[in-house]
Amino acid sequence: MYSKSISIKKLVVLFSCGMLLCIQSIAQKAEIFFSAKDLTTVGIYYYPEHWDSTQWERDFQNMAKLGFEFTHFGEFAWAQLEPSEGVYDFKWLDRSLQLAAKYNLKVILCTSTATPPVWLVRKHPDVLATDENGKKKDHGARQHASFSSTYYRTYSMKMIEELAKRYGNDQRVIGWQLDNEPRKFLDYGSDAQHRFRDWLKQKYTTIDALNQSWGNNFWSGTYSNFQEINIPSYEQRGINLHQRLDHLRFADVETATFLDDQALVIRKYSAPEQWITSNYIPMYDVGYVGQSKELDFVTYTRYMVYGGDLGIGPKGYRVGEYSRISMANDFFRPMKGVYGVMELQPGQVNWGSINPQPLPGAIRMWLWNVFAGGSKFTCSYRFRAPLYGYEQYHYGMVGTDGVTPTPGGLEFSQFIKEIKLLRGKYDPKAQLPKEYLQRKTGILFNADNVMGINLNKQTTEWNTEGHFLKYYKALKSFGAPVDFVRDTTDFSQYPVLVVPAYQMIDQQMIDKLTSYAENGGNLVMSCRTGLQDRNGHLWEAKFYQPMWKLFGAEVESYDMLMPKAPGNIKFNNQEFAWTSWGDLLKPDKGTETWGTYEGDFYAGTPAIVSHKLGKGTVTYIGVDSKSGDQEKQVLTKLFRQQNIPIENYPAGIMVEYRDGFGIAVNYSDQVYEMNLPASAEILIGTKALKTADVLVWKLK
Repeated sequence: MYSKSISIKKLVVLFSCGMLLCIQSIAQKAEIFFSAKDLTTVGIYYYPEHWDSTQWERDFQNMAKLGFEFTHFGEFAWAQLEPSEGVYDFKWLDRSLQLAAKYNLKVILCTSTATPPVWLVRKHPDVLATDENGKKKDHGARQHASFSSTYYRTYSMKMIEELAKRYGNDQRVIGWQLDNEPRKFLDYGSDAQHRFRDWLKQKYTTIDALNQSWGNNFWSGTYSNFQEINIPSYEQRGINLHQRLDHLRFADVETATFLDDQALVIRKYSAPEQWITSNYIPMYDVGYVGQSKELDFVTYTRYMVYGGDLGIGPKGYRVGEYSRISMANDFFRPMKGVYGVMELQPGQVNWGSINPQPLPGAIRMWLWNVFAGGSKFTCSYRFRAPLYGYEQYHYGMVGTDGVTPTPGGLEFSQFIKEIKLLRGKYDPKAQLPKEYLQRKTGILFNADNVMGINLNKQTTEWNTEGHFLKYYKALKSFGAPVDFVRDTTDFSQYPVLVVPAYQMIDQQMIDKLTSYAENGGNLVMSCRTGLQDRNGHLWEAKFYQPMWKLFGAEVESYDMLMPKAPGNIKFNNQEFAWTSWGDLLKPDKGTETWGTYEGDFYAGTPAIVSHKLGKGTVTYIGVDSKSGDQEKQVLTKLFRQQNIPIENYPAGIMVEYRDGFGIAVNYSDQVYEMNLPASAEILIGTKALKTADVLVWKLK
């Protein structure tokens, strides 16, 4: 933590130096797998098993012509790798590797555990996931086998071991992807039931400890032994919320350990230069993401145009919601210090609610947005558009004729050429701008808290991810680099730490947050933070009472409003609407009131307060605004009070720095004129950023 004798100005200087050391450390770690001077590399999925083998060489040659540097095999190919039990066929994969190498394409190999072969599920139907009503999934889709099937977990490792034995020291293979977009199974099969009980025994040791944690005296819920416990129903109203939360935790562990088991098998045979990862769909209400200890780093999948996000303006749906890639970058990167994107949308897709064409230039912009966050590689699904199967109409890099580049293929190729330009400008001694580092901010994230809140929101107006986004978008408008940090992170790296809706807390975390502020940090907490203990129980005290000293205020009660009757918060002579959650505060002596409630029976009651704590500050935003404008204004006031330099980018403009380069992208529907330092050398684009435009510069 900070020395108590250090001033804020000295603190910022030390922070900047410390960040540079941290960046150097991360770079050294990444250098094991990725050369720093290459900046990033780009690849593409290919499925040799889908195409006539006479076309393979032509396809690899065309990949290389478009500029791709690696390809990706085998994620759904278990039936081709093991056509019958214990009989393996690697000839087709051997030839594919040989042809890829001929055109200087490295390879990522995948385990095929998302798609078990039919002979396995027919011989062992118990491996199939079972829903709450007792119906089993069936062959013909993907992700239909349960990670809680003991037989499936065991048998999968045999196939993975054969792959690892054959390719673990193959220099053409750069890394391994485990499963595909692994998820959490709420499986009700017999194995899952037994494994859940065993997990509970390991966690609680005694049934009395479990009863106490779950609060089982309520509604006569007490158990006398672990065998009486079933996986909780999610359809039956009133089922114990603490039991549900533990079941969600268990399901997270099942996913995480299944990946760890795979990694351990591969590591018995693989060369140290081969990395191991998995590709997650960015989800902020699950605990398995980042929980696998054996992965070298994590990657994510991101699709932007699928009818789900409207973006900015009437045609914003063609570029997507502007925070989605940046937030995924900032969420995944801090887990291991290195990240990649395994699957980035290549063009029009088939599985969305409505599947429009992306705006010309949008795919290239997404690639630059991924790069801006520090990604070491980007890959896309897929090279050739599929002619059959569930994902017909899903675009690839080339069209259905197998040779004509699609618009997305051309934009990927353009990005690859531009990265090669940057490689020629790379300076290993380049530093990030001082002002950029000064506004570095952490956002404290804990999946337990998200799952716990979502099990008991108290109002349909509450949106946990939306609540995080109000703070995140405000920080990105400042041009702030952001890390989503975990409980074990050293918070002293961050001049500002935002703690949004961290509902379940313990004294150890209260002490850690207190120490952070006392030693010079600027702590920002939002409503619902510290309302419960780690078991999800309300404190046997007044509302939030263990948090009062940290808040600098008492919490007398809380309120939530009807959607058609919003209230207002007055802050800086402006009014902001709210409905979802509002804490009614009573500030301590010396605590400043920044915002108050307007127009209700508690009009004039403080809602936002701030006070000094040791060398630092604590700001408590006890109300969740509807638009997020209030949160942005409060953070603006805090940053300016602390003399932290900020920008004021409009919604849709995202700006980052990495490797000595500045990158700006425009998701908005307006032209934005970037203000660059006089010393900036523009490498790509112009200062006048149109929709889907990219600007890249280097500071001299």
